[in-house]
Amino acid sequence: MDSRYVRQFKKGALEMILLCLISKKETYGYEIITKLNRSAAVLGYACEGTVYPILYRLQEAGLIRCRLAPAAANGGLKKYYSITEQGRETLNELTAFWRQYTACVDDFIGEADSAEV
Repeated sequence: MDSRYVRQFKKGALEMILLCLISKKETYGYEIITKLNRSAAVLGYACEGTVYPILYRLQEAGLIRCRLAPAAANGGLKKYYSITEQGRETLNELTAFWRQYTACVDDFIGEADSAEV
């Protein structure tokens, strides 16, 4: 089921999913990847090479911000991400669109299902 069409569809939704996760609480990359991988049966497995470039894009767009804090485990620094006001507005727009979009697609799927009978 992981055809190129499915992979492309998943990529398109990932920015919105990341904004949703970050909007709930300040979080860091590994925690985001772990949460995504809990839904791996549907989303597929997330990896650093997919998630971090999106986080950088969201930050450059002003939708999220990050802060560095000491990491307890290794004494290094950890990046924590939080959503900005612009990010919240964008997320609200995206989720409103998503609800309309999925309702429209569901209507088409329903029509296709009833045509098969």
